[in-house]
Amino acid sequence: MPGGVSRLGPVRPPRADDETAGQSYFRRVREWVCGCCGRWRVSVELIRGRYRYRLVHRYRPEFGGGNNVIGEVSSVAELEELLRSRSPLGLADLHEAA
Repeated sequence: MPGGVSRLGPVRPPRADDETAGQSYFRRVREWVCGCCGRWRVSVELIRGRYRYRLVHRYRPEFGGGNNVIGEVSSVAELEELLRSRSPLGLADLHEAA
């Protein structure tokens, strides 16, 4: 009941950034990992209808573990540039994580 009253109280009209019934707040995050050592990862998230690619370098447990976010971009071309400038990898070196 958009704009009406429900048992839970008044209902506000829908806005452009509202999620539809088919969307979920927690989305499945796709992730790609480098084939050489597995320490470089690219995660892909759908945020407000747009994909964000995040490049992360993971430290080995003997060095304290943890993640270092290198950068976040919004297109594959920008991701390729980020990989080339900040890591020893290219897009061809990544494969989907299991």
